[in-house]
Parts: sequence; C-alpha cells; structure tokens
Amino acid sequence: MKTRVTEMLGIECPIIQGGMAWVAEHNLAAAVSEAGGLGLIGGANAPGEVVREEIRKAKELTDKPFGVNVMLMSPFAADVAKVIVEEGVKVVTTGAGNPAQYMKMWKEAGITVIPVVASVALARLMEREGADAVVAEGCESGGHIGDSTTMTLVPQVADAVSIPVIAAGGIGDGRGIAAAFMLGAEAVQMGTRFVVAKESIVHENYKQRIIKAKDIDSAVTGRSHGHPVRCLRNQMTREYIRLEAEGKSFEELENLTIGGLRKAVLEGDVMNGNVMAGQIAGMVSKEQTCKEMMDEMMAQADVLLGRTI
Repeated sequence: MKTRVTEMLGIECPIIQGGMAWVAEHNLAAAVSEAGGLGLIGGANAPGEVVREEIRKAKELTDKPFGVNVMLMSPFAADVAKVIVEEGVKVVTTGAGNPAQYMKMWKEAGITVIPVVASVALARLMEREGADAVVAEGCESGGHIGDSTTMTLVPQVADAVSIPVIAAGGIGDGRGIAAAFMLGAEAVQMGTRFVVAKESIVHENYKQRIIKAKDIDSAVTGRSHGHPVRCLRNQMTREYIRLEAEGKSFEELENLTIGGLRKAVLEGDVMNGNVMAGQIAGMVSKEQTCKEMMDEMMAQADVLLGRTI
C-alpha cells in the first residue's frame, strides 16, 4: 500500500509505532521497522546519551528506516534533538510542545519531521513551521490526550493542511486503518497494540492487563488541572480520581503518579503503577510478533478498502 507517507519514509506498510515512554525502545522499534512499518524509539525524559545508545542498538538490529520521538517538555529535549542529528536518524516525531526551535537544525540535516497534534490550529502552525506531515491524535489514545476524538479530528486536520496526515488514537486493527483512510489519513500511528508484541520488553503483567481489558476499563486522570492522561483502571486511578474530586492540588495528585509508568512497565505493578493504554485495549486479545500483527491488520484493511477479493 503506497501513500505519500510510505514514500516519504521509505516503508512498506502505512503503520507507525507510537513513541511510548519506557515501552518504545530499540527492540520494539527495530521489530516494527523490520516488519515493514516505522518503528520509533521514545526519547521520553531520557538524557541524550541514553537515546544515543538506543539508536545505535536499533541500528544493530535493522537496516530499515526508524525514528525517534522527542518529548519536547523533557529537560533533555535539546540534547536529544542534537543526538538525533549526530546519529543520522532520518525521522523525528514530536509531542508535548512546538518543535520550531529545532526545525532548522533537523531540516538542514535532511530529517523528516512529524509533530503530533491534537488540534487544527496546531496542525496549521506545524505546516507553516516546515513539518513534513502531522500525526492527528484523538483522545481515544493512551497516555497524554487532547479533547477531540479521532473521528472528528482527523478529517478536520486533513481539510486544513496540505501535508500528509497520520491518524492516531483508537486504532488497533485493520478496520481502524481502513476507517482512518476514509477520514483522510495516509497512515496510522498505533501504540497499545504494540505494547503486547512479543518483541516488547514490557512486563508480562502489563501485557496481560491489556489483553484481559474490557471496553470500559479505561480511565482518564488529570482533567481538572488540564493534563489528562488515559490509562487502565486500577488502585492508583481510583485514588487519583477520588482526590481529584475533592479538589486536591496538582502537586498532591502528581505525587501518586511519580515513577508510576516505570513501575508498571518494568516491575509489573499494575495495581499502583500507571498502566497507560488506549481505549482499544478491549480489542487486544493476543500476543503476536510485530510482523504477525501487521500482516493481519494490513490484510484486513486491504479487504475493507477493496484492494483484494
């Protein structure tokens, strides 16, 4: 399946793996790229040298294109931005801010820049700043979210910009891919489905929590202070939501989540940790290799889009 995105990135499948903190490391990124998509290493709050090491490890596992996601709120964002240039990474996605200050450096290095956006206004701004494409991410996604749903956001962004749009949020199978294309997207970004990949280093407890999730198991914390985060319900989310309803301060609430994602991903504490996952968790029912899940999803999407009999 060829689109402007697959041509731009040099990939076979219009599927990008989300740059999830603590989850999107070199093993997963390389596996997705080897399977024909675009794997991403999540920079998160890691120092530049840690990201450099991840990039070099990924290069040992694949010669296919892969990228790095830069969380712009990270205190190490500037260092990571430079490391990406020094290590010859070809694709960057960004989140939690405006990457304008790094755009000139990246573009001069021939890097494809794809910011994640949650509004039409930000999509237009990113196009003016020189972005090559944007990821329009709906609030169905896991982790930090905006207000608009994927169903409403993607077509409005597609109408507003001339650069390619990549849909994200609530996409976990071939039906979601086909729907995204109908809305005007030319590729999709997926996170939750890849968390349970066999190549994922995520703790088995976390994977099983997603596999066993029901449609109503998703919760959003932090709406009251403007930093909503979607994760699966557990003891931590129940306590957070209770204290939030009592009007506790942002600082008091955040104390519940400090180190929570690492606790869940690496230690398997799915009761007190932050089990970030999108609303499609209830659709994820098995652990597969990245190639198995991507082949399955693309075959389903092809049928729905009328490309095969």
